[in-house]
Formats: sequence, structure tokens, C-alpha cells
Amino acid sequence: MVCIRCEMVVKSVLKEMKMPYLYVIIGEVETENALSAKEIEQFDIELKKYGLELLTGRKSILVENIKNVIIQLVHYSDTNIRVNLSDHLAEKLKLEYPYLSRLFMEVKGMTIEHFFILHRIERAKELMIYDELSLAEIADKLYFSSESHLSKQFKQFTGITPMQFKQLKDNRRGSINNV
Repeated sequence: MVCIRCEMVVKSVLKEMKMPYLYVIIGEVETENALSAKEIEQFDIELKKYGLELLTGRKSILVENIKNVIIQLVHYSDTNIRVNLSDHLAEKLKLEYPYLSRLFMEVKGMTIEHFFILHRIERAKELMIYDELSLAEIADKLYFSSESHLSKQFKQFTGITPMQFKQLKDNRRGSINNV
């Protein structure tokens, strides 16, 4: 789960399946009672209907937690993202960054930094669509060293410049879940 809508879907599925829960937060569910293997299987089937997946392995859960911390930082937090990402992840997840980095690369096939940049680019697209900030302000807000650094990374990851993106009629953005 990487967004509030995902939480709503999970709560709805739990309610439909008559599974009482204590809480549902991004990336985590705690039910009132332990679920049987059959209930877990059915829950996973129901989640897949909505494009969600039940994660049960330690590695999968940890990678999902890494993704959630980054998504929260970039998309949903008013906190300045001028933090050292490795320190931030280590602090939030209570694990050493080199371990998190190796695990993420093993499971996702990309570096944590690459994933972070992808999300900063998606957030930049969103801010460009709103058209309330200049490109320099967006670069500053998303902790790019300069407007030209943002432009270079934007072109590298999207194939077009920020100005070309702004000129697109439908301003195509990716879903957070698909980044």
C-alpha cells in the first residue's frame, strides 16, 4: 500500500470479508484475530482484484517499507526533503543503510537513489501541472542543486525537457504505484 486510497481499499476488502481489524496504515494491517491460511489466501486474491498485493516475506515487507518512507517524504510530507536519505531511512526503519540498499537492489533491481529520483521527478511533474511555482522554485523544493540539475534529470528520466512537458496537452504523469 502506498497511498491513502490503498488504505481505503484494504479497509473495504477487510469489511467485505468480515475480518475485524485493529488498524490499517500505509503498508501495514493488523487484524483482531490471527487469520487462517485460507483467509490469508482469500484476502490476497481480493487485494489483487484492486492491483494490490499481500506481502508476507520479511524482505518484501522491508522493501515496501523503504518505498513507503520515500513516497511519504516526497509526496505527502511538508518536511523539507533536504535530508540525507540514507540517514533518514536508517532512522525510520531502524536498520543500517548498506543493508537496506543491498536488499532494495536485490528485490527491485534498482538503487534506492534511483527510486528516490523517480519520485522527485513525478512530484516535479505534479507541481508543474499546478503551475503555481517556477521551475527554480520546484527545483529548490525538491532539493535539486539547481534548475538546470532538475532539467537534466527530468530529461534523463522522461526523455523530454520540463518545458516540453508543460506544453503537453494532457501532462501525462505516472501513478505513484507504478513508479
